[in-house]
Amino acid sequence: MGRRPDRKGQEVMSSQETPEENLPAEQAADNGGVAVADEKHPFADPGLPPHEHRIQDIDERAAKRSERTVALLFTVSMLSTVAFIAAFVAIPVDKSIYVWPLGHISALNFALGMTLGSALFCIGAGAVHWARTLMSDVELVDERHAIEATPEVKAKVMEDFRQGAKESALGRRKLIRNTMLGALTLFPLSAVVLLRDLGPLPEDKLRHTLWAKGKLLVNMNTNEPLRPSDIAVGSLTFAKPEGLEEHDHDFQNEIAKAALMIVRLQPDDIKDKRELEWSHEGTVAYSKICTHVGCPISLYEQQTHHVLCPCHQSTFDLSDGARVIFGPAGHALPQLRIGVNDEGYLQALGDFEEPVGPAFWERG
Repeated sequence: MGRRPDRKGQEVMSSQETPEENLPAEQAADNGGVAVADEKHPFADPGLPPHEHRIQDIDERAAKRSERTVALLFTVSMLSTVAFIAAFVAIPVDKSIYVWPLGHISALNFALGMTLGSALFCIGAGAVHWARTLMSDVELVDERHAIEATPEVKAKVMEDFRQGAKESALGRRKLIRNTMLGALTLFPLSAVVLLRDLGPLPEDKLRHTLWAKGKLLVNMNTNEPLRPSDIAVGSLTFAKPEGLEEHDHDFQNEIAKAALMIVRLQPDDIKDKRELEWSHEGTVAYSKICTHVGCPISLYEQQTHHVLCPCHQSTFDLSDGARVIFGPAGHALPQLRIGVNDEGYLQALGDFEEPVGPAFWERG
């Protein structure tokens, strides 16, 4: 069987006419592999094709050109990272530009996306070009071995590592090494800038509220300042700081820390000495925010002077420093020291002496 006609009547070469040296079995035999399938080796090993040298392997000028290309890509990555940071700082958030075919888009987002994408692409492209043109591409065959490593294997691994490091030319190609290190060093600065601008630093804002000396206690329902006579014995009243209005843009954030509940007790019923000193004729003011998960406390039991959080039933004794007597809350409610001004209105004599809210002590 020599040649056979194809569908168009043309002659094609059959497999029998393929030169023997190009057959997979012959190649495998030359490379020490399994030439044909048998019971022990059910799959024939085609072997490895002969190694072909790249132009960079035989021409140092071509290798230098590849080195400069890789260095250029790493340098562009560094410049893109610097441009990313500059755009982040310099371009206003509300500025828009027209980009065809996207239309009008945010100039800041467009600049950040292009510079960040360019920095990432150039690092990847530089690494790929380096590997494909300058690093060794000789294929090696290594027999399988047991999972455990013998001293000989460990020595071979270290030798292979040193050989790979040598063949990568990292020590000899200083231009590539230095520009790659520069690109990889600068690029993480992008993440640092982004994380820094997630929002303003909290500083000590969690430790302070709007309450300050002289701030009037304003009824949450009537929006009027409170007098001691406005609070009946055994009643529960909710208050907010003077000047805080519901239409303020930060109202929710501030009321979450400054919400207050006021109870009027008989002075003889108050067991805690400091609580009595910080009250005004038995009128006490405590944070309304539960110290468990921050739910607003709203249930009051007149006979026992207990307040109950409706979320997880944490119970506090307002006649004994608002200590926890039941439930998962871990801390007593912070007390606000109060008095009256010259006009007879209840006022704060300072801020809470401890942070309000849940689990603050565990947070920091």
